[in-house]
Amino acid sequence: MAFRRSLYKSPAQLRAMVEPGRITALALDAVRDLIAPGVTTGELDAAASAVIVAHGAESNFQLVRGYRHTTCVSVNDQVVHGIPGLRVLEAGDIVSIDAGAQFQGWNGDSAITVVVPGADEVPAVARRERLSEVTRGSLWAGVAALASASRVGEIGDAVQGYIERAAAADGAEYGILRDYVGHGIGRKMHEGPTVFNYRVADLGAEVKPGLCLAIEPMVTSGSDETFVEDDDWTVTTVDGSDGAHWEHSIAVHENGIWVLTAHDGGAADLAPYGVTPVPLA
Repeated sequence: MAFRRSLYKSPAQLRAMVEPGRITALALDAVRDLIAPGVTTGELDAAASAVIVAHGAESNFQLVRGYRHTTCVSVNDQVVHGIPGLRVLEAGDIVSIDAGAQFQGWNGDSAITVVVPGADEVPAVARRERLSEVTRGSLWAGVAALASASRVGEIGDAVQGYIERAAAADGAEYGILRDYVGHGIGRKMHEGPTVFNYRVADLGAEVKPGLCLAIEPMVTSGSDETFVEDDDWTVTTVDGSDGAHWEHSIAVHENGIWVLTAHDGGAADLAPYGVTPVPLA
């Protein structure tokens, strides 16, 4: 008989996921503080690596076959899975950083997007700031939906709805990547169930205590059509539009939800939705 890992974790297993989530958040804090014109994407990767190692954890990205970096760093028209290296950041670039830590066999996964400071006069900056804001907002709409959802598919409805409302308000086009989605997280960085960032007919797995999800909308300022570059990793927009990526890992438990990769558990960003996250006891 084939062994199938349950989608749902015990209270003790949920508690074990708090520390890898915290370490992942600290790694992204270090990266955010370093972002400036003249810094290379490789330096951002090294900063994240130093934090993860200093806390006795390891990069779960490096556990993915064929990948040897701690982070993915995607710039401008690169949406996700960009490989850090010698590229030098310029003022006004939009940069998405995805990172994860494995600690004592449990995983955290999170992503942020930052517009490199120092180029406020560049017209693209305002558009890029807004793209990041819309993507981040759609993430929190999805997290808030998780707090009261019956099925995982309700998250995608909330994410897409938020982006559609933003597009209508801005008179702009925003594309939601279809081929790249969120996921469950636990002993492995990528587990079931699939977490779509758009509406689907099959609402999927039941939301109940023990569920841990990584919600991660990936949004463009144009078409959602992408291609994978020759490095076999970097996902780039076909039309050259910019991309943004925000992600958090969230635990559902008996008393509510807790955002494992946010230092306050998501309290500040969930407050507008009337949702109060509850720490894992």
